[in-house]
Amino acid sequence: MLNDIKAVIFDLDGTLVDSMWMWREIDIEYLARFGIELPDDLQKCISGMSFSETAEYFKERFKIDDDTETIKNTWNEMAWDMYAHRVGLKRGVLDFVKKLKRNGIKTGIASSNSRELVETVLDSLGIGEYFDEIHVSCEVEHGKPFPDIYLLVAEKLNTEPSKCLVFEDIMEGIEAGHAAGMKVCSVYDDFSANENERIRTASDYYIEDYTQIEV
Repeated sequence: MLNDIKAVIFDLDGTLVDSMWMWREIDIEYLARFGIELPDDLQKCISGMSFSETAEYFKERFKIDDDTETIKNTWNEMAWDMYAHRVGLKRGVLDFVKKLKRNGIKTGIASSNSRELVETVLDSLGIGEYFDEIHVSCEVEHGKPFPDIYLLVAEKLNTEPSKCLVFEDIMEGIEAGHAAGMKVCSVYDDFSANENERIRTASDYYIEDYTQIEV
């Protein structure tokens, strides 16, 4: 998997940290403030969108009067405590990123989350130092499945896309990595378990957790 790889780029939620469960809770609570029940298709509809794109989608679909910045700030406030105190690393992550650094392989994060929440969880878990570049989809024109965020991180790492390996947990992220010209390893996550076979088939590699990888 790591042969001829110069940089490894990770998605965050569901890939590095076990956090996908909390966003459904937040969506339920947030929409309830407007007297709206969570639609069954919502998570699928927003999968891969940047934080800003998701806010725009909520505003348009649910006719929310708040502007997108207010919506994003509200979500940040609702999610902060969970990211600071309740979200943990996926199994084997810390040892894996330490080994990557020891072997001179560059590391980056390409997340659809907000910059504030990415920094919160990395600080809480004490792993920010192991990543050379950290970027979010709000910095580029399009979220996943477009390749924009992965190409940005590769550029910042000064590494050709063909020498990058992506770790992802959702189809939109896998498609984004491949569209960027990178190999993709999918990581099992309970949130996307119903699509697990499709995810495995679409990926170059697949792991249940990071203890399966030899560096």
